[in-house]
Amino acid sequence: MYYNGNNSVGPLGYTLTLFQSLATSAGYDPVKGPGSSCLAADASGKCVLPWGGGTKPVSSVILIGNGVSFAVMTLIFTSIGSSADYGTFGKWLLFVVTCICWGAQYATIALTNPSRWPLAMALYMIGYISYGATLVFYAAAFPRLARNTARTREIQEKYAAGEVSQEAFELEESMERNRVSNISTTHSNIGYVVVLVLALAVLIPLQSNPLVDNYTLMLVNTYWVVVGIWWFVYQQPRPGPPLPKGENYLTIGWKQIWVALKQYKRLPYTFTYLLGFFLLADGLNTTGALIAICQNDKFVFSFLDSTYLGLSQAITSTMATLGFWYIQRYWKISTKTMFVVTNVVTVMIPFWGMLGIWTDKIGFHNKWEFWAYNIVFGFFQAPYYAYSQTIMAELTPPGYDNMFFGLFGLSNRASSMIGPNVIQAIIDRTGSNWMGFPFLFAVTVAASMVIWFAVDVKKGSKDANEWAKTGPLEH
Repeated sequence: MYYNGNNSVGPLGYTLTLFQSLATSAGYDPVKGPGSSCLAADASGKCVLPWGGGTKPVSSVILIGNGVSFAVMTLIFTSIGSSADYGTFGKWLLFVVTCICWGAQYATIALTNPSRWPLAMALYMIGYISYGATLVFYAAAFPRLARNTARTREIQEKYAAGEVSQEAFELEESMERNRVSNISTTHSNIGYVVVLVLALAVLIPLQSNPLVDNYTLMLVNTYWVVVGIWWFVYQQPRPGPPLPKGENYLTIGWKQIWVALKQYKRLPYTFTYLLGFFLLADGLNTTGALIAICQNDKFVFSFLDSTYLGLSQAITSTMATLGFWYIQRYWKISTKTMFVVTNVVTVMIPFWGMLGIWTDKIGFHNKWEFWAYNIVFGFFQAPYYAYSQTIMAELTPPGYDNMFFGLFGLSNRASSMIGPNVIQAIIDRTGSNWMGFPFLFAVTVAASMVIWFAVDVKKGSKDANEWAKTGPLEH
């Protein structure tokens, strides 16, 4: 139910649309000069805001916000990520970042006119940062849950009694990790569908109300609060070991990460995967942000159109996550193979955008392409998120879940300090959003090659289990 409410519609979807809408309304057309409107019928399609001593395109301002957000997430994951493995710190950490995200969403009710675009930027960043943290610290519970389900315990007992081979045991354990990850992702996508349908109940009857977007955000956030609060009420106590003597929650993370990084030779596939995912997340997250900017421009920041597009993605995401899981379970396909299938589409999305440099007929210049993008994204990228988490779970030493999922979150979020800053510099120089796609295509191809050819998940899992027997602080 927590994941059902934590479905990204508010913090990553509507809040971005509202921020970009206010920023565009506050900006001016650089071709016509200050005082002109970016939304005029004869506008050039370019829009700039006062920034420092000069101006910046609205697209660049949004990407700067993303880059700063990822930098803050990096600080969070490195400073306190692994601290969540000790005692009940992880439980309270998730609660705090969730409440911050809820608060930022409710505060968007104040975003009522274009002059408040700086506040919109701040609230978008706070929501983005806290939402990213909730994903990492909630997903860190999955490996521990998967190790203790009835099915896993049954196969462990059979393995200990010599009734099944090690290979069969490892396959079944991997399948159980995939089950937890895929079913939880499915619930998130179901919440995605439900909350978008609820949003229509506000957007359609109140579409002429100037505050309809703000009211929609309030409804979406309240849905998450109502269904998400019960995790904190009913979750079972699963405390980690006590904090080592002489350590504190703010410094132990840095120490463990430093020691772990020095031992990359003992966990070569884990760290190779983290490197590959660092690049892949950079390419995918920045591609998504750039397409969202183009989509909002094409649909003139319409929450209603965004909701219909989101529904197309949400429905296909739900179908795909369940479909991929049943295919994998039926044919006993490895997690990595399933992940590779999703990677192919990850690479093709920025490639399609790149085509828009040379022609206006395709390459995210038409409304139908954004419909196609949302449907294709739903079919392949929802399983991508589930399988990327499962691979990380398989390469994580048992008992160090938050520490390594903190590194995973670091790879996912810290990498994205690079992409948005590179892309906004390209947009500043060229004046075209589409010139950012070649860089993103190159990054996703390089990342996919690393993961496809340099990560052995089966060997990496064995290395992780051996590493867990001693842990990082003893070395």
